[in-house]
Amino acid sequence: MPLTDAAARNAKGREKPYKLADGKGLFLLVKPEGGRYWRLKYQFGGLEKVLALGVYPEVSLAEARKGRDAARKLLRDHVDPTAERKAKRRAAREAAENSFEVVAREWVEKQGHRWTRGHTAAVLTSLERCAFPDLGARPLSEITAPELLAVLRKVEARGALELLSKVAQRCGAVFRYGIATGRCTYNPAADLRGALKPSKASSYAALTAADMPEFLARLARYDGEPETRLGLELLALTFVRPGELRAAEWGEFDTDAAEWRIPAERMKMRAPHVVPLSPQALAVLAELRELTGRSRLLFPGRRDPQHPISNNTFLFALYRLGYHSRATAHGFRALASTVLNEAGHRPDVIERQLAHVPRDKVRSAYNRAEYLAERRQLMNWWGERVEAWEEGGKVVPLHAAR
Repeated sequence: MPLTDAAARNAKGREKPYKLADGKGLFLLVKPEGGRYWRLKYQFGGLEKVLALGVYPEVSLAEARKGRDAARKLLRDHVDPTAERKAKRRAAREAAENSFEVVAREWVEKQGHRWTRGHTAAVLTSLERCAFPDLGARPLSEITAPELLAVLRKVEARGALELLSKVAQRCGAVFRYGIATGRCTYNPAADLRGALKPSKASSYAALTAADMPEFLARLARYDGEPETRLGLELLALTFVRPGELRAAEWGEFDTDAAEWRIPAERMKMRAPHVVPLSPQALAVLAELRELTGRSRLLFPGRRDPQHPISNNTFLFALYRLGYHSRATAHGFRALASTVLNEAGHRPDVIERQLAHVPRDKVRSAYNRAEYLAERRQLMNWWGERVEAWEEGGKVVPLHAAR
């Protein structure tokens, strides 16, 4: 007789396990402790096998019968239900291991030796916010161009075109890495050309030489935190990237040698960088040391002194000084490049001081040693120019020694 739900519900444990048959190989196995388990007995390839179909009452009698019927259909097609289940579990496990998020995080980790910590965090954050919510759990090999396009269109709809370009490029890199590591054979990002709005090329807003006397006069009257004022002065005098200065540590500075040695892990190009310090820069550092010299960092955060100030601190200070959309902390690099080139300093020396590493690594290593003396002269010349601007003087391009 077929099993009833009441019989299954009222089945109690006995001294030994026993079975309540339903029909067509389906039965309820009742254990001594009271557990009730659906099982299907069948034969395949001349062998008797048992397939687990769930636990009662989580799996009802009706659901267990559906599972039995599905298994019997596989048997009619000469497919072993147990082998089929194992294959599906294996495929699910492989899909999870090769999901977009797993492969993307692996790709980011592999780039760690080339990127700074800040850039690595920025790349990962952009993927976490823009790609992982929709694509993260999807197997890399199953994602199509329209599916990727739908994800990118959400970023496009926000008007964040620069971010859109970056996320699209990073997704494409993930797929290329997936192809290289055997996770997929197709890069859907390659088929999206022309389907998205192009990002508008933009450069960092920068002051000109003519702007500097007024800017430095305003900076001298800055009524915010003195550390921020000194930080902007150092940016003007060293023209490093703002992130390199924000995270600077006192241990990196050798005032006797008048050098700041930035370690490779904090440089964009992952190569150590030497910044010769002009007398003007040393004077600013001495003033800053009075304020933060007991800290490991030149610019410790107020809430957490073990971490540097926010990456918006210098930018917001420029806003406060009246330079919203007219200047950025990064813009001092463009200013220095323009003025130094106009003054006649050698382009290779300027580029080396800007830490624009040549593609030729041999040449790069040679330049680090060859140009250091010239870079000291360049930085001292630049310090004098900034000092002249502070005094309100106009700087006439000078012919630097070659």
